[in-house]
Amino acid sequence: MPLSPDKKSQVITDNATKPGDTGSAEVQIAIMQARIQQITDHLRTHKKDNHGRRGLLVLVGKRRRLEAYLRNKDVVGYRALIKKLGIREVKPR
Repeated sequence: MPLSPDKKSQVITDNATKPGDTGSAEVQIAIMQARIQQITDHLRTHKKDNHGRRGLLVLVGKRRRLEAYLRNKDVVGYRALIKKLGIREVKPR
């Protein structure tokens, strides 16, 4: 269940660092966060969807790795992004 094109373009424009930016770490994390919220809502109603649950865990792992990259590259930008998206800060390993 991918994001709708309208929702995805809105997330991209809200988190782009410059015009035309679609691939920066900030945008990728924001897109993943939107998909995570969508899958989480789906799993609240379909509790036995284990394939969807596995997809959610894979997506959360990808997002955490991107967050670690962004944290190492730009701590201030990382903290601003997670505050904006409502993500908890995870301590680095």
